[in-house]
Amino acid sequence: MAHINLLPWRVELRKQRNKDFYTLIGVVAGLMLVIIAVVHLQIQSQIDHQNRRNSFLNAEIKIVDSKIEAIQDLERRKQQLISRMEIIERLQSNRPEVVHLFDELAHLVPDGLYLIAVTQKSRLLTIKGVAQSNARVSAFMRALDQSIWFDEPNLLVIKAEKQGFDRSREFTLIVKQASQNQEEDSEKEKKSTKGKKGKR
Repeated sequence: MAHINLLPWRVELRKQRNKDFYTLIGVVAGLMLVIIAVVHLQIQSQIDHQNRRNSFLNAEIKIVDSKIEAIQDLERRKQQLISRMEIIERLQSNRPEVVHLFDELAHLVPDGLYLIAVTQKSRLLTIKGVAQSNARVSAFMRALDQSIWFDEPNLLVIKAEKQGFDRSREFTLIVKQASQNQEEDSEKEKKSTKGKKGKR
């Protein structure tokens, strides 16, 4: 039987197997790279899409914030206008009161007493004057207390001043201006209670 040398054939087969193995590894590595690239591109696309959404939301938030600031500014202006209107309304309502106030004050001054200065701060009046005697000052304070336009007169200072043979009294007193709106409200309440009693 002739001897057959199979060694070259086995070497060639081993080389072919190694070549096929490395080729398969290359193909698998290439596929892995393609899959990784596709996944990376997909993730990057989603990230870009989310970034665009975030940018849009941030822009909208800035627009809404600017609108809120404008609304708050309008609210501040509204409150300022309301407070100014209230002040104007109070001044308009107090205008006739001032006329009545000084008219009443002129009628309440008794003989032998005259006023030097009258100052008003809010609803408090400070009255300075000169009287012939303490009795004149007392009469003036009683008249203020009985008036519907004044309330709670309080004597601060009274001192005697001698001018020749005459002795006069310089005085300073404070008195509150009575609120006519409260008087009207109280009278309305009295009328309403009387009406209810009559119906019963």
